[in-house]
Amino acid sequence: MAAELSTSSESLGEQIARRTRHGDGIFWSVTLIFALIVIGLVFAIGFVTWGSSGEARNQFGLGFFTSTDWSPVDTELASAAFGAMPAITGTLISSAIALLIAAPIAVGIGIFLAELCPQRLRTPLSFMVELLAAIPSVIYGVWGVMVFAPFFTSYISRPLADSLGTVLPWFGGEQVEAGRGLLLAGIILAIMILPTIAAITRDVLTLVPNTQREALLALGATKWEVIWLSVVPYSRAGIVGGIMLGLGRALGETMAATMLVGNRPQVPTSLFEPATTAASLVASELTNSASTLHESALILIALALFAITLILNLSARLLIYFVNRGPVGSVRA
Repeated sequence: MAAELSTSSESLGEQIARRTRHGDGIFWSVTLIFALIVIGLVFAIGFVTWGSSGEARNQFGLGFFTSTDWSPVDTELASAAFGAMPAITGTLISSAIALLIAAPIAVGIGIFLAELCPQRLRTPLSFMVELLAAIPSVIYGVWGVMVFAPFFTSYISRPLADSLGTVLPWFGGEQVEAGRGLLLAGIILAIMILPTIAAITRDVLTLVPNTQREALLALGATKWEVIWLSVVPYSRAGIVGGIMLGLGRALGETMAATMLVGNRPQVPTSLFEPATTAASLVASELTNSASTLHESALILIALALFAITLILNLSARLLIYFVNRGPVGSVRA
């Protein structure tokens, strides 16, 4: 019995020595702490927003997310005084517009930079793409208000409303002359997230092994066939991840959305009408909340935005998992 205990004790000591040899155990512990900090921050954010939104949840219940009324001045109203539907609708529509515009263009830019761009132009063009990704959102907002909004009203929204407004209600509306609305905000958000998606796509494509290209070239494939049939499928998981990262930025964008969306808490019937997003509504009203109920309602909207972001990220991980599966259902290494 004593010999067995000695052997097990020696085995445990050997395991500890192996883990701490050359600092491996210390490095593993430090990185584990950092990973746990990230997880703890996610739970901390959820805990704080859940606790601070208790008053709104108790008074409005689930009806808060389906109500379209927003009246922060008269806080004596019932559950119809505050509703998250305008903010949630504006957030999802503006982000969807941004993603539909930016994703195909950004992926095309990434493919050009990684596969087709001449070597002498690849570095300066890549630098310009990364520079666009580093520009603060307020700069995009100022440019959108001062430059793009007048152009948008004169040459996009007004002609579309005159030609399609009677046929397609989403291109009509009485607020078409205001220069603020969902479509305008969505276009600016698309410009903002485009360099992020393009840079990630370029980096992912450059990591594809040359053997993937050489195999098809040896079979007589054209450059287009090599890119479309080999390079892009090999890196599709990274491309999807970059697109979802851009979507996350569009969902949480505050400054540019506040300056361009119109900040009107209503469910829009037209893409040209002023609306609001969850981030812009919270940012514009939280510091000037009229009551504790108003503040709690804004925090509940922030909690809803947090939940939407988590759901979309989880969906992205599942999507990446399924698009990265092998031909017979096995996951690629």
